[in-house]
Amino acid sequence: MKNIRNFCIIAHIDHGKSTLADRLLEFTKTVEGKDLQAQVLDNMDLERERGITIKSHAIQMEYVYQGEKYILNLIDTPGHVDFSYEVSRSIAACEGALLIVDATQGIQAQTIANLYMAIEHDLEIIPIANKVDLESAMPEEVEDQIIELLGCKREEIIRASGKTGIGIEAILEAIVNRIPVPKGDPEAPLQCLIFDSVFNSFRGIIAYFKIVNGTIRKGDKVKFFSTGKEYEADEIGVLKLNMAPREELSTGDVGYLITGIKTSKEVRVGDTITHIVNPCKSGIAGFEEVKPMVFAGIYPIEAEDFEDLRASLEKLQLNDASLTFQPESSLALGFGFRCGFLGLLHMEIIQERLDREFDMDVITTVPNVSYRVYDKQGIMSEVHNPSGLPDPTHIESIEEPYIRATVITTTNFIGPIMSLCLGKRGELLKQEYISGDRVEIIYDMPLGEIVIDFYDKLKSISKGYASFDYHIHDFRPSKLVKLDILLNGESVDALSTLTHVDNAYGLGRRMCEKLKELIPRQQFDIAIQAAIGAKIIARETIKAVRKDVTAKCYGGDISRKRKLLEKQKKGKKRMKQIGSVEVPQKAFLAVLKLD
Repeated sequence: MKNIRNFCIIAHIDHGKSTLADRLLEFTKTVEGKDLQAQVLDNMDLERERGITIKSHAIQMEYVYQGEKYILNLIDTPGHVDFSYEVSRSIAACEGALLIVDATQGIQAQTIANLYMAIEHDLEIIPIANKVDLESAMPEEVEDQIIELLGCKREEIIRASGKTGIGIEAILEAIVNRIPVPKGDPEAPLQCLIFDSVFNSFRGIIAYFKIVNGTIRKGDKVKFFSTGKEYEADEIGVLKLNMAPREELSTGDVGYLITGIKTSKEVRVGDTITHIVNPCKSGIAGFEEVKPMVFAGIYPIEAEDFEDLRASLEKLQLNDASLTFQPESSLALGFGFRCGFLGLLHMEIIQERLDREFDMDVITTVPNVSYRVYDKQGIMSEVHNPSGLPDPTHIESIEEPYIRATVITTTNFIGPIMSLCLGKRGELLKQEYISGDRVEIIYDMPLGEIVIDFYDKLKSISKGYASFDYHIHDFRPSKLVKLDILLNGESVDALSTLTHVDNAYGLGRRMCEKLKELIPRQQFDIAIQAAIGAKIIARETIKAVRKDVTAKCYGGDISRKRKLLEKQKKGKKRMKQIGSVEVPQKAFLAVLKLD
């Protein structure tokens, strides 16, 4: 046990975590020959295409230092704010963390957020200035920032480059010398923390765990603490590039367990595995439940695919514990699920994965956040969906979630960023200079305002130099109204949104204009209206496709033409009564990108 080291890599998005992990695997000869490629651990096509890590990945390396063999368990984590739950789970399975800071960009918002998470779990932090080989690198300034943030000594910071391999040996030595040995007693009753799980269509559900106390052997009878279900350990092993079976694993080891479980509800991330014969007294504490930030409806295009969609979402939930869902129905779209996501990128990734991994065609509604609605009796109910809002006459007040947002940027972009935040109803709390020309701005903002396009706008006005991190702060009373979109007088519930009363008129007008562009013309006039309650606030009309019925009348009396036009008018009127308007999938998504 004294030769085991468990550590993860944390950083802001694009600071070179995956590349550095590649070099560590190459240096320790864990991955060789044809397996050696960029982003070795990113095994999803989506991760490679976008160049981001979505899932945290565990792998075991062996490193010989001063004649002794050490086992290093590495967990590579995502850097995007939408996948911070993956990071929190990885941190729970480690004793140390490599904090990587890009020497060309310095410390950014997500670096700080992930660092605080690691410090809360008492991890040993090894600071690394990465990408020092680039011409634009500023290692001295970045080291000053790290010293200010961590309070460490300058000689503790390792200068490295994931691309060229500078400093890799120094990092491995620091892991062995600085990261503490796993605590725990191999003789105590078994306690394993499940930090991830995947679905394999041949072997069932594979749980990834870290042993906190005790020893597990192949063939042991085990039970899961929160569900109380009992299983036999068919296979246990460690995670190399592929799974490597072992006969026994002891305290401090990170490995996998196959028990042939087929139902996804039985495996919960954060659960504890123990023996049936000599169980531990309590589960492992300190593992937090995830809180979704953004809610959207996901509906199958074909109604009969509903059960397939449920099965697909359950399998996805195993692999991505931050996804939550519950069934709901909509007048326009039929039966589907109300899903909770950590952010818009997370929502986009889930949609892509449903399409690629499960071949599901789905329609996604406009994303919302959850609101607290108080009625006249003072009873509070949570509303995730505008169609679930009670009648306005029964509502006393509505509270919406506010976030505490931290934006770190250079001084050139302070003006545009502040006007963006104020436009989103933000309240400036404080602004302080971190170092040189870098500023930290802290705002309180309504979550509903930033859900849709805030992050994209922030990136474009700051030319990518602003970084953003947030957490839910509190709920505050707000003047919100339900904005309905009507097509030919019928409400389309999938397009309705809850919005602040000041934004309602502008939003309603823009939605009507956008839908006019996207809905194809029919044989009859289509009226697109935005309404608050019974009051229409905006309207656009899509003109009918008309046949020239008067083409055969040339010359002669006007009354002959009039007769034909009247006949056509009657037909159009009848058509309008029975005609239905198909809203294309593009229209649901276009609402998100209105500006």
